[in-house]
This record gives sequence, C-alpha cells and structure tokens, in this order.
Amino acid sequence: MADQKRLFLLDAYALIFRGYYALIKNPRINSKGMDTSAIMGFMNSLLDVIRREKPDHLAVCFDKGGSVERTDMFEAYKANRDATPDAIRIAIPYIQNILEAMHIPSVVLEGWEADDIIGTLSKQAEKEDYKVFMVTPDKDFGQLVSENIFMYRPARMGNGIEIWGIPEIQKRFGVERPEQVIDYLGMMGDASDNIPGLPGVGDKTAKKFIAEFGSMENLLANTDKLKGKMKEKIEENKELGILSKKLATICIDCDVTFNASDYELSRPDFEKVQEIFEELEFRRLKEQFLKLFSNESEETVTQVTGTPTGKKQEQDAGSGQFSLFGSPSDSPVTIKDYSSRQTITDVAHAYQSIAPGMALKLFLQNLMKQTSVCFDTETTGLNPLTAELVGIAFSWEATKGFYIPFSEDKAEAQALIEELRPFFESEKIEKIGQNLKYDIKVLDKYNVDVKGPLFDTMLAHYLINPDMRHNMDVLAETYLNYTPISITELIGKKGKNQLNMREVPVEKQTEYAVEDADITFQLAQHFRPELKEANTEKLFQEIEIPLLRVLADMELEGINLDKEFLNSLSSDLNNDIATLEKKIYEDAGTEFNIGSPKQLGEILFDKLKLVEKPKKTKTGQYSTAEDVLSYLAKDHEIIQNVLDYRGLAKLKSTYVDALPEQVEPSTGRVHTDYMQTVAATGRLSSNNPNLQNIPIRTERGRQVRKAFIPRDENYTLLAADYSQIELRIIAALSEETTMIEAFKNGEDIHASTASKVFDIPIEQVTREQRSNAKTVNFGIIYGVSAFGLSNQTDLSRSEAKELIDTYYKTYPKLRNYMSEQVDFARENGYVQTVLGRRRYLKDINGSNAIVRGAAERNAVNAPIQGSAADIIKIAMINIHKKLEEGNYKSKMLLQVHDELVFDIYNPELEELKTLIKSEMENAYKLDVPLDVEVGVGENWLVAH
Repeated sequence: MADQKRLFLLDAYALIFRGYYALIKNPRINSKGMDTSAIMGFMNSLLDVIRREKPDHLAVCFDKGGSVERTDMFEAYKANRDATPDAIRIAIPYIQNILEAMHIPSVVLEGWEADDIIGTLSKQAEKEDYKVFMVTPDKDFGQLVSENIFMYRPARMGNGIEIWGIPEIQKRFGVERPEQVIDYLGMMGDASDNIPGLPGVGDKTAKKFIAEFGSMENLLANTDKLKGKMKEKIEENKELGILSKKLATICIDCDVTFNASDYELSRPDFEKVQEIFEELEFRRLKEQFLKLFSNESEETVTQVTGTPTGKKQEQDAGSGQFSLFGSPSDSPVTIKDYSSRQTITDVAHAYQSIAPGMALKLFLQNLMKQTSVCFDTETTGLNPLTAELVGIAFSWEATKGFYIPFSEDKAEAQALIEELRPFFESEKIEKIGQNLKYDIKVLDKYNVDVKGPLFDTMLAHYLINPDMRHNMDVLAETYLNYTPISITELIGKKGKNQLNMREVPVEKQTEYAVEDADITFQLAQHFRPELKEANTEKLFQEIEIPLLRVLADMELEGINLDKEFLNSLSSDLNNDIATLEKKIYEDAGTEFNIGSPKQLGEILFDKLKLVEKPKKTKTGQYSTAEDVLSYLAKDHEIIQNVLDYRGLAKLKSTYVDALPEQVEPSTGRVHTDYMQTVAATGRLSSNNPNLQNIPIRTERGRQVRKAFIPRDENYTLLAADYSQIELRIIAALSEETTMIEAFKNGEDIHASTASKVFDIPIEQVTREQRSNAKTVNFGIIYGVSAFGLSNQTDLSRSEAKELIDTYYKTYPKLRNYMSEQVDFARENGYVQTVLGRRRYLKDINGSNAIVRGAAERNAVNAPIQGSAADIIKIAMINIHKKLEEGNYKSKMLLQVHDELVFDIYNPELEELKTLIKSEMENAYKLDVPLDVEVGVGENWLVAH
C-alpha cells in the first residue's frame, strides 16, 4: 500500500556497542577526558535513519537485567561476555536523556532483552497494518522477518545500509521460511551469546540439515539417516539441540503493547538536546541535528502524515521556526538557534581592515608596543611552498583584531612585508598562532625569519590532551563555546583544499581571518595555566616549540629524488608482480582478481580448501586480512605469494609510482610534512609523502631508499641511527642490572639475552636462539603473549610461554618495572616519559578485560616509545642549533623514528660525522649508554 505507515524499532545496545567498537582505535575523547564514542556512534545511526527514512513512528528498545527466562533455562547463557566497557555504561544515561529530549520513546522491560521487545512490538504493529523495520546488525532478528517486517542493517565502514526481507533471509541462511532461522541458530549455536548448538555443526552443515530435514525436531527424529561421528554427536546431544533452539528463539509475546500515538515522531525539545550536545562537545552532531530538524536540507521532507510539504519552508534565522512536522501556520516552534552565527564581529564591532597610509603607520606603532601578539596568514592555497600572501590578521586583545590585505602585485606585497618585518623579527614580542609551522614556511618565501618566543595553540593542546583532536574549530567549540565561520560559508562546497582567499571579498577575509586570530589568542590564554597544571610547560617551551622551527627548516629544505631510478624500479616491479601473478594462477588452477578479497577467499578456502574452518568477516565473507594470511603463509606457498604480490603492488603504487608525482616543481625536491600532534606517544608522523613507512624488510622495499640522493656531486647523504634505543631505555628505567651491564660491555644484547635465557655460554648461542631472544626483547615492550610469540617464531605455544616465563625470571626487575607502571597508571590515570610527556589511559581501571588490557600494554609501552621520541627531538634541536651557529652548508633533511638523514657538504663530512654522533649519544643521560651508528653514501640505502 502506498500510504502504509512505517515503524522503525532500534536495537539500542547493538547499535551502541557497534558505534563504540567502530571507534575503538580512534576514540572520541572530549576536553574533560570522557570517551564519547558510544554516544556518538549511536546518535550517528539514529540521525542517519531519521534523515534517510523520515519515519512515521520510531522507538528505541533497551535490554534491562538480561533475559531471566533464558538464564533460568541455561545458566551459562551469555556468561562468556566481558563486562560492559565503562564508556558504554556511562553512555546509556546520556543516550536516554537525548532520546527523552527528542521525544523518542525508550522501551525497557525488566528481565527481557531488546530482541524480545522488538519481536513483540513488530508482530503487534504488523497486525495494525504497519511496515516494521528492525534497526540492528544482529542476524538473529532474521527469524522475525515477514512480508511486512524487515531487518534494517545500518551503514558501516563505507558499506551502505542493507534491508533484508524474505528473499534476503532465504539467501543468507539457506532457509525456505524466516522462522527456520531459529533452527539454523539452534543447530550451529552462537558463540557471542554462549548458545552451545550441536557439536560439530557449523554454518554449512546447519544449512545442509535445514535443506534436508527442515527443522531441529525433524533432524533429531531422523538421526538414523546420518553417518559416522556426526550421527553419534547429534544423538548424544539431542537435549542440547532442543535447548539451543529455545535459547535462540526471540519472544513475541512479552509484556509490552504497541500504542501508535506513543511512537509518533514528533517535535524535539531543541534546547535540551543542544544543551546535552554542548556538554558532550558534539559540535558536528549538533549542526546535523539542527539541519535535520529545522528543515535546512535541500531534500523534500515528509510530514507525519506521509504527505510531502511541497517545498522547503523558509525559516527566519532569528526566530528558528521549525517546519518538518507541519506547516509554519501550525503553531511554529521557536527554538534557540545555536547554529545561526552571531560572530564576534557582530558583538564587538572591533575587527578592522587596515589600509595603507596613516592607518597602517599608526597600527604598526601600536603593534610594536605589544609583548604578545597572535597572527594568522591568509594565502592563495594550502601548500606553503607555493602559496602567496593574501592578508595577515593580528590580535592582542580578546574580541578585537586587525587585518592587513596584501596586493597581488609582488613588489607591493614585498614592500608591505618590509613594513611588518620589525614585528616578525623582534626577539621581544611573543608570536602566537595555530599551527605556526605553516605561517613560518609561508613567510620564508618573503625572506622573513620569525624570531622571538612562540606559542602554538595546537602544540599546547596536544600536550594537555594528546588523544583529542587539535584543529581550531574543535578547540573553539570546546574551550570557548564558540563555532567559527566555516570554510563553506566563504567558498561554498568547493572544499578547503581549493581555498584561495583572493576569491573572497576583503570584508569577509577580515571577518574570517581576524576571528581566527582572536580565537587563537583567547585559546592561548586558556592553555597557559593548563600546561602548568599538567607539568608540561617545560616540555612545551624547551622541546616542542624549538622543534617546530627545526621541522619548518627540514620541510623547506626537502630531499633530492632520482626519478629515473624509480622509473626503472617500476618496470622491474611490473615484472616481479607478473611473475607472482602467474605462480598464483598456476597454484589456484584458474585466473581471478587477486586484489578482490571475496574472489581470493573463495579460491583459497572454497576451491583449494586450505583451512578446515576459515575465519569469516561480519558480512559472512572469508577473511583475507593480512594477519589471517600471515599466520597461514608458512604452510601454503600460494598464500605467501599472495602476500608478496600485495606488498609489491602497494610498494609500487604508494612509493615507486607516487613519489615522482610529489616532487615540488618550484624546488625539484620532495618535501614531507612532519606532524607533531598526531601520535599520542610523542612520535613525529610524516605525510605528503609519508617517508617513515617505506618498507625496509624486503629487498624491493629497501631499493626505494636508493632513490633518495644528495643535492649534487658536492654533497653526500649521512644517516645516523640510534641502536636499540627502546631496549636501552627500558633497561635504564627498570634498573635491570644484568641488561645494563650487557649494554655497558658492548655485548650483542640479543645474544646476551639468549645466553642467559637458554643458560648457555654466549659463544654457543645459535642464530635461531638469538632470533627468538630478539623477538622477545622487542615484544616485551609491546606486551607480547605466548600466542603472539608463537606466531612470530617457529616455537610452539607452550615453548613460547616457557621462553617468556624464563625471560622474566632472568630479568626480574624488568617485570617489576612493568607492574609498577601499570600500578602508577591505575592510581594517576596516566604514565609519562623521561621528560614528563603524559599519556592518559582512561581505560586502565575499566571493567572490560580487552579494553583494560590494551591500556595496561600502553602503560608499559608509552613511556618507552615516548622517551625515545623525546630523546631524538632533543638531538634534532641541538644539532640544528650547532649547524646554524657554525654556518655549515650541510642540512638535516629527514627524521624516521630513530634515524636522522643529512645532506652533508663534502668538506664538512668528517667534522659533522663526529658532531652528529656525539650530539645524538649525549642528548639525554641514562644509566645505559646510547649508541649511534653513522653511515654515509651516494644514496639513503647505502648511507643506512
């Protein structure tokens, strides 16, 4: 029926857990340290359903207290589940408050699961001629599907939504009727719910039994038709089969009643919703909510009755009239419109554009009297090597600021820069900025050297809250409760990467640029006391800020690239890839798309049957992920060939073919961007291009380094690399005497460890024993388990466990240090490096064992990895200073974790080899000596 009403029932916990784990590697942490991932994930799903479907009726169903009936039947039902993560427990009241403010009913029934509530409501609503959509990723709901009841599987990780009706259920489960899904689940069991199922029966066998017998009962009544061990297992477990079917059955008659008027989608309480979003710091969600419910979308929307409004109703920005649920004449709701900006300009009328002449002269006199000024450059693009100045904004008092537009005429622009040069090169005036490295690089084009103290708000916030995002929009919203002008307001939907401020009228440039400078100035005042409170002020002033200048110089310098060599390597890789392709096709007995996970899985596990029970993804497809295939590679040549094929294809596309395209035409060199605010451990990351991830474990990967060459024949590349710095740090911090002595005596630490662990003289240590000791040495830092060690070596699981146990007995202080770090984190909520860099671990006392375990591993690893990052940063700052003071022609070019790469002027080579090694080894004093290996050569590979 065209006008059939639609009811959407959301499975709350399934969507909440799904949202939380989707963000587990990049959790959303607000300024208060609260993990808001679960709330954000759920709200994204809810708003997406409303936006896409514009439902007539909607409700959210929650579990409460678990299923009493199922637990009475089977005490172990769901008993295998980990405790609910703290972030989810905290999320539930917030979600329920948001739903209440949105006037969306939360349906909860003590002693029943959401499955049962949804099942009951679905069947009742169907009888009242509703189309029902059960919004859940849980396959168990397939048993409820009918002509008018559907599973609505939300979009995830780039995949669109899926709606499963009867045909989809038939195909997915191999059944004739949806209710047979209960038999399917009962036969194969469900590990996530601890439903045992019939022993030995998996997906394929369950589908086969359904096709042959139709139901659990019929299968159990006809076991005489089965053979061998399967017959024996099923006959022995008939009661288990019947129990499993009961446990898998969703109840459709629990004590809830569908009352259509209760579930009508109605007007939200805008102010309450926005208050909660603001408390949670959900800026974008707030914008989406307002856009959706204040009818700002370009799409035609539907009223409750299902009839279109005809056209988008106009809304006065001031009154905030709401028209999604009725025409404006029907008592429009007046809402507090947080989304329509009231700019600082509107409030203070204090943003001024400075014209040449007397106004500029007076401005400059005032500027030079200041002790601390925020400035922000506006440019023709985002590439600082090619961007030209369009204007510069200045602010030194909250809600006030100035903007100086620049002419397109280069001579006029340079003349204006000369007027401003005394400010930029003043050693007395502090310069404040957000991502100052960009501004410094832009000004370098105009031969301006930014001097004096610096305060970068992005770096300050990174030290205060390393796990949060640090872009200005988020910081303004979080700390100043203010939403800045968006890029799209200036240039439409063109996108930030195409931003050319010359296309924007000067009055808009003024508003946008000065607002940025004003906000940044205010943020700096907010962050100064927070840096002190976190005891990271010294780290900020003595490491991160000086390093900012070092990185700017390195990025401006760039590195020379041998494009001809890469073209030749690309051709060689094509041949290697073709050879592997041929081998894979021969082993597979057919040609297929090796790059398709689906086709590859079918070849490996259906056609070749390499594994008895292959791992599957959540969509039911065979998993061909790197970790899965790596585990199987040593037993199957075709899998090793597939991994090699993938590695070469990625190497070719990511580096060999891409690097020549990333040479900057204006310099003829490659200029990476180093980011100080990405890795929470303090490590730098490299981007555009990423020069830190070039693979060096394979011959072809190492060859990519041959493409990086000196500037000309008068220069040589020098690579200086810390030797085993993380092991030296953990030895020093744990005060592990045996390990410290080995380092002091210059012993091979891996051979020394093998000697002690295997209780043999060091000269009798075999290559295999040294290799296993090396794996444990490095693995301990990352919390390696017996299972992990077994996968990385030829040791069995029990041998790996024995080796780890012996290792800890050999190095007892190391084990104690690791325990102490975890205890410190539990008590303080963070761990820190040798320089006081903090890594906050919000889950260290969590109730979920998996999440807590990850936090415990970080408690050990972060101080080690972070201290290594701090030490090389000190070395970089000191070396850069010496190169400048000595007026050397040689330049520092790259940092790759524990390695520095230099372009050395040949007459300076011997002197700088000694200087660089000395500065790196003496950057920070530990009880263990730091050791640096220095190499030189005609390219990076030879030097390394």
